[in-house]
Amino acid sequence: MDELVKKGSMRLHWAYEHMPVIQEIDKKFRKEQPLAGLKIGMALHTEAKTGMLAVTLANAGAEIRLASCNPLSTDDSVAAALREEFGLKVYAKKFESDEEYYANLNAVLDMKPDFVIDDGADLITMAHTSRREVLSNIKGGNEETTTGIVRLKAMAADKKLEFPVMDVNDSKMKYLFDNRYGTGQSVFDGWMNATNLIVAGKRVVVAGYGWCGKGVAMRSKGLGALVTVTEVDPVKAIEARMDGFDVMPMSEAVKTADIVLTVTGCKDIVTKKDFMNMKDGCVLGNAGHFDNEISKKDLNELAVSKEQVRDFIDCYTMKDGRKFYLIGEGRLMNLAAGQGHPAEIMDTS
Repeated sequence: MDELVKKGSMRLHWAYEHMPVIQEIDKKFRKEQPLAGLKIGMALHTEAKTGMLAVTLANAGAEIRLASCNPLSTDDSVAAALREEFGLKVYAKKFESDEEYYANLNAVLDMKPDFVIDDGADLITMAHTSRREVLSNIKGGNEETTTGIVRLKAMAADKKLEFPVMDVNDSKMKYLFDNRYGTGQSVFDGWMNATNLIVAGKRVVVAGYGWCGKGVAMRSKGLGALVTVTEVDPVKAIEARMDGFDVMPMSEAVKTADIVLTVTGCKDIVTKKDFMNMKDGCVLGNAGHFDNEISKKDLNELAVSKEQVRDFIDCYTMKDGRKFYLIGEGRLMNLAAGQGHPAEIMDTS
């Protein structure tokens, strides 16, 4: 067994040992084989916990194909172990180009799945657009995250969603625990791995006060940060204030921010006007599904230079000498630079 496969195998087995729900399902389904003869296409962050989900479904009799739902979120060691130890067809690697990313999603759909399991709705969207020939075989699917659910609800409202999709994200076990406690902890796993910098005493701006944002704000405060929340929903903004956080517009908050963390699922949360006001040395990270919350387009236009200064960190130098640091190319920092949510959290969600 080569070192990469060995490392991935250890991570998979460690996760499994801390996922009692998956263990019980696996034990039951190995005997009953409820998925025998079915083909399941998966687009998930390819790491240890989702890997054990894929293994469990395969043990239940299903034919599995797995791709990543994000170009930076794959754990290459886990992907290798899933292929070599468990014999799964895995189409994922870390640092995928856009072409590789979509080619891997296409490879999953090439099996003409009976069911799809998605995170962010790229796989389901592809099935409804460029790969419509697979629709007749798909009986249903599920979607794991807030961003994907928003996309699918819009499709359903336009009567363009052509098979039923289970909304995993809006289950209580998902948003109360995974979104809040999982995101809250894993963001700072990514932070420490990427930066090796302290949080205590720094001014942290958290953009968004949904369940994920609540978790990030809570953990920022717990680490000793001075926390400001930016939120466009007035009710959530009041809630953040009542929870003890400063609340202000992003354009004001960035003037004193040491760290800016976006957790909204929306586009263009930090843009040119914010970079114009931003404090020198500010570190930016995103925990939303797509890499468009922090405008890299605006950063690139404003910067006179861009340099990688650490694994997962790029430094953008402005004309006036100010420097801003972006974690993980503005993609999900908890997976681009970390290992994602804790195993126990993923087990229950």
